[in-house]
Amino acid sequence: MSISASKSAPIDKSTRLMLSILLVVYIFNFLDRQIVNILAEPIRRDLGLSDTQIGLMTGIAFALFYTVLGLPIARYADRPGTDRAKLIAGALAIWSAMTALCGLAQNFGQLLLARIGVGVGEAGCTPAAHSLIADSVPPERRASALAFYALGIPIGSLLGMLIGGILADTIGWRKAFLFVGTPGLLLAIGVLLLLRDPRRSRLLDAKKSTVPVLGMGAAIKSLLLSRTYVLLLAAGSGASFLSYGKGTWTTIFFQRTHGLSASEVGFWFGVGGGIAGIVGTILGGWLADRFGRTNRRHVMTAPAIGMAIAAPMAFAAYFMTDWRIALLLLLLPTLLNSLYYGPTYSSAQGLVPFQARAMASAALLFCQNLIGLGLGPLFFGMLSDWFKPMAGEESVRWVLYGAAWLGLIPAFFFWRCSLRLDADLDRHERSPEAQVFD
Repeated sequence: MSISASKSAPIDKSTRLMLSILLVVYIFNFLDRQIVNILAEPIRRDLGLSDTQIGLMTGIAFALFYTVLGLPIARYADRPGTDRAKLIAGALAIWSAMTALCGLAQNFGQLLLARIGVGVGEAGCTPAAHSLIADSVPPERRASALAFYALGIPIGSLLGMLIGGILADTIGWRKAFLFVGTPGLLLAIGVLLLLRDPRRSRLLDAKKSTVPVLGMGAAIKSLLLSRTYVLLLAAGSGASFLSYGKGTWTTIFFQRTHGLSASEVGFWFGVGGGIAGIVGTILGGWLADRFGRTNRRHVMTAPAIGMAIAAPMAFAAYFMTDWRIALLLLLLPTLLNSLYYGPTYSSAQGLVPFQARAMASAALLFCQNLIGLGLGPLFFGMLSDWFKPMAGEESVRWVLYGAAWLGLIPAFFFWRCSLRLDADLDRHERSPEAQVFD
């Protein structure tokens, strides 16, 4: 039965508890991941780093290990016998400990290794969480449920900017890392006690003897055979490249070009951008579920239109000489660029066999983080160093001028994806395994 013809089933209390716990975990995930952005300028001054080294530290050092390890960990999460709740708790403990260790680094090499450790830990979180959500929530509610989980991105980024900025100006960047990393170890214990994997007591246990377990190669093949999924990879990777790249260097832009302190940027840009991201993420999931019931191609309409509109508005913001006007102009593009998460990941879960759901998320995260988080900050940092002889301290502004218009590329891919989405979702839902499981 297609989503358009089905009724929206309610979400029970145990599933709501699971979603709430996963949201808190994801908030810590992004707080620990993104706090380095607001601390980047104080770290650069203290350790004497170049903009390219800042790009390496904030991007590729984390992303390379996060993405490469994400695939085998996701494959492990998709195994019927794996307790995904324990996997998430263990991952949380690792990345929290490594975040705290960032504060003990005495040179660039040590800081780079600590950031790699954060990436190793975080690789075990989101694919397993997406798989848990997809197994627990009806297909017609997945976009909203995944968007709820994705609120961890803007909330965690907001807290990272706000807390990191205040701590950087009061107790220094080293103690800031220790301050935000340590509570995650306590949260990991709470997750271990409270979070339960429903797979052991639900339909999958009854069916695992008759439904084949996909190997790594078969799981990857099932992803690549879906042209719509491949288009999602392209769209999501482009969106992530700009999000991470612009996020890191917009923070530095307000400090270097407009002369704001770390705490001022953390408050104004962190709170404003965080609220805009929260609204955009919720709105994106709601729009996808609301209009996707009528025609599922419209699941991708809001991300495509939103990113196209955001491009000229972001360009105008970076052009402004008054930081207040620049900040206000950036709020709407931030909201519009946040519409894609729920639609993208809910569609990915519906385009693959249920035995490959964690892999579907991990492959998306692989491309998004390797291209986006790994290359975005680094690429923009290298461009900034290249422009410095001509632009001086305005080199970051020059880079962001071009970055604003690059948003038209993921907008195009989201539109192309929408043209095939309904037919491909129907094709998968007609398979016997999908009908039995969902």
